[in-house]
Amino acid sequence: MSEEEKQNILKRLGSSAKEFLYGMAGHDMTRFALKTRGSMEHLFILITMGDLLGIPILPPYYSLRLLPYVVPQISTWKRRMLRERDLTDALA
Repeated sequence: MSEEEKQNILKRLGSSAKEFLYGMAGHDMTRFALKTRGSMEHLFILITMGDLLGIPILPPYYSLRLLPYVVPQISTWKRRMLRERDLTDALA
């Protein structure tokens, strides 16, 4: 094996390692961003549609104005909010 072939192999190995580490870090950041977005959506729907669960926060006028934008998410939101939770849910 010539010196040039060894250098090419080392370059490819270094490039692969760099891409692998970047992929690991990028995946973690993406998951965190999606989790944060989901939490913000939960909070938004709770503030606007909390009266569906018995928590009136905003006057009904504003809730009704936002209703067409929230309707597709209400069923899954209610299921998630009323679901029983335990310690293992906080770890995930």
